[in-house]
Amino acid sequence: MMHISRRQFGGVVAAAAAQAPQLRGASSGAAQIDETLRSGIARRKIPAAVGMAASADKILYSGAFGTRDSSGAPVTADSIFSIASMTKAITTTAALQFVEQGKMSLDEPVSKYLPQLAELQVLDGFDASGKPRLRPARIPVTLKHLLTHTSGICYDTWDADAFRYTSQLQGPAPAVPPLMFEPGTRWQYGMGVDWAGRLVEKLSGKSLEDYFQARILGPLEMRDTSYLLSEAKFDRLVATYQRQPDGSLKQSPRVQPKPPKEFNGGGGLFSTTGDYTRFMQMILNQGRGVNGARILEAKTVESMEVNQIGALTAGKMKTQRPNFSSDVDIQPGASEKWGLGFLINTTAYQGGRSAGSLAWAGIDNTFYWIDPKRSRCAVLMMQFLPFVDKDAVGLLGDFERAVYS
Repeated sequence: MMHISRRQFGGVVAAAAAQAPQLRGASSGAAQIDETLRSGIARRKIPAAVGMAASADKILYSGAFGTRDSSGAPVTADSIFSIASMTKAITTTAALQFVEQGKMSLDEPVSKYLPQLAELQVLDGFDASGKPRLRPARIPVTLKHLLTHTSGICYDTWDADAFRYTSQLQGPAPAVPPLMFEPGTRWQYGMGVDWAGRLVEKLSGKSLEDYFQARILGPLEMRDTSYLLSEAKFDRLVATYQRQPDGSLKQSPRVQPKPPKEFNGGGGLFSTTGDYTRFMQMILNQGRGVNGARILEAKTVESMEVNQIGALTAGKMKTQRPNFSSDVDIQPGASEKWGLGFLINTTAYQGGRSAGSLAWAGIDNTFYWIDPKRSRCAVLMMQFLPFVDKDAVGLLGDFERAVYS
C-alpha cells in the first residue's frame, strides 16, 4: 500500500497530482512522518518544513507543516522555496547533456570555450606583510574539476585562505578569483558549477533559464521551478529567517524577488518539493522522467553516481562566516566522496539511506537525498540561516529515519 500524508489536498503540486491515482488513503507510516515533522518544528521552533518521499515512479509521502511567514498563512505541499545550491545538480545535468552530444568532454580545458579561465593564478600563501602570493596555475581547469569542486575556485564561506584573500581586497573582486590550489589536488566546495553554468550558456547560445526550461524543467513538467518568480506565484513563496544571537529566528523582509541580471549555475532557482522530486526520480530512473521524458542517457547517470575524486574526501567544511553557515559535517566520523553533481556517502546512515546514496542541499536548509540501492528519494525544505543549523540537521535526521521506518 502506498503512503500519503493526511495533508493531501487540492493544492498539491503538479508532480503529485500527475500521480494521484496511486495516492489513496492515509497510513500509519505517513502519520508517523507527519508527527515527526509537526512535533519537530514545534520543539525546534522552526517556522516551516515541507517534505516529500518517493520511489522511482510513485510519491510515497507528502507533508507540509508550519507557516509561510509571520502572517500565519500555512505552508502547503506546493509552497515555493529558494533552493540555492540544489540548483547545482540541475546545472550539472545540463553540462552533461553537452558531453553526451560530443560538444565537449569532461577532461578537456574549459578555457577552450571560456577564455577567462585560460591564465589562472593560484594563491601560494601570504608574505610577511600579509600580501597574497600568486603564481600561474600549472594544471588547466576541466569540466570535471568544475563539477566535482576540485577546480580550486572556492567559496570564502568555508575556505580560510579564500576568506583571508577576499577580506583584504581593495575595490571590486576580480572577475575570476585566484585558485586556492592546483586543480584536481583537493576537494573544496566552491563556484566551479557557476562556471559550468556559463559554459552551458556559451555552448547553447541560451540563458540558463531558457535552456533549463527547454531541456530539463519543461520536459520533466517541473512547472514551479525557475530563476524567475511571477507575481501570480508570490503568494506561495516561503519567507526566509536568520538565527539571532539569542537563538531566535528573525524573519527577513518578504518581497517580490526581482529578476536576476544574470543566471547562476551554482544557485538561484525557486522550486517545490514536488518539482524537485520529479528531478530526483529522473536520476532513479537512469535519466528518464516519470512521464517518460529522456533527460540523460543511463551511462551518464551512472557516472554521476560513482566517486569521481579518487582518494580525496568531500563534504567536511569549516565555516569562516558563522552567521551564514555552521561547520558542515553531515555524517560525522564517515568518509564521503563526490560524483558528478552529488555528494556520495560511503557508509550507510543509521536507520536511513544506503551507502552510495547521493545528496546535497541549499544554503537555507533545503536538503535532499537519492538512494539508488533502495530506489528511494526524499527532500525536506526549510528556509532559514545558518546552513546546517543544529535544529535543521536534527529535523532532517528525524525525517529520514521516519521515512525509512
